[in-house]
This record gives sequence, C-alpha cells and structure tokens, in this order.
Amino acid sequence: MAVKRIVANISAPDTDKACAFYTAIFDLELVMDHGWIKTLSAGNSMTTQISLASQGGADTEVPDLSIEVDDLDAVLSRVKAAGIALEYGPTFEPWGVRRFYIRDPQGTLINVLQHN
Repeated sequence: MAVKRIVANISAPDTDKACAFYTAIFDLELVMDHGWIKTLSAGNSMTTQISLASQGGADTEVPDLSIEVDDLDAVLSRVKAAGIALEYGPTFEPWGVRRFYIRDPQGTLINVLQHN
C-alpha cells in the first residue's frame, strides 16, 4: 500500500470567496469545481506530509495549514495589498525558516514560510 495524495479540506461556506483568496495570494489554480467543493492546485508535484504539533513553534498557535513558497516577500506584498492582517511575523526562526501567519476568509490559520 502507498499513499498517493493527502488533501487538506477546509470548511468554506462561501467557496467563491475562499477560492478568490487562495488564487490571489498563492497563485493556485482552480482544477475542479462542483460548486459545493472547489479544488485548487499549484500544478506541480509536492511531497506528502502530515505534521503533528503541540504548538506552532516559538510558542504560537498550531496553524491549520503550512504553505511553503519560494518568495515570501512577494506573498507578503500581496497580503499587505489585500489588507490581510498578520497574525504573527514575519520573522526568521532558529530552525531555518522565515515565516508569518495569516487567516483566510474562513478563519483558517495559515503558516506561510520560506526555507532559508
């Protein structure tokens, strides 16, 4: 048996609003739309991971999602332009990442990070 994929499912009463957030901030592409569920993808192969945490690091809340990007400053600019409040950071962490926390329109806590 091999795990082929792990999908994060986020409760979103307004799937259009949620979709607009993730496409605008993270350049994700809508790859499936059944109305009640929309699936977004970065269009590339990614490592399948599940993190189990007692805290989010640096004594922060455990985030619901972690999204690793290749240009944290570009995402931070989009976040600021959209008027999205930062929940934490941006900061360099001793374990080798630069990151910040934001919330999506549903309140999902997102850890946006870039490895140094």
